[in-house]
Amino acid sequence: MNNVNTSRRGFLVKAAMLAAVPFVAPALIGQAHAQELKPLPLDNAQAKALAYAEDAKTVKHPSFKPDSNCGNCQFFTAATGACTLFPGFKVPAAAWCSAWAKKAG
Repeated sequence: MNNVNTSRRGFLVKAAMLAAVPFVAPALIGQAHAQELKPLPLDNAQAKALAYAEDAKTVKHPSFKPDSNCGNCQFFTAATGACTLFPGFKVPAAAWCSAWAKKAG
C-alpha cells in the first residue's frame, strides 16, 4: 500500500511553501553585481606584446595612425572602459595599442 500523505493540512503546507518560493529565493541566491574592472598594468604580457600606451599622444609606434585611441577602437566599450583584448581590465579612452581597429560608424 502507498503511504502518501493526502491530508488537507499536508496539501496546504506544501502549497504555502511553493507559493513562498518566488519571494524567498532571491534572498537565498543573492544579487549579481558587476565586478569592478582593475586598470590594466603596464607590465601585463598582452599589453607589452601589443605596445600598449596609456596616452596615445606619446606613441611613436610604426603602426600608429593619427587620432587613433581606445575611445574610437572597435574593441573598446566606453560605458565600462573594458577592452576585449584585455579581459578583466579597464583601459582609458585616451590609451592606444597596436591592435587598434577603427570603430564602425
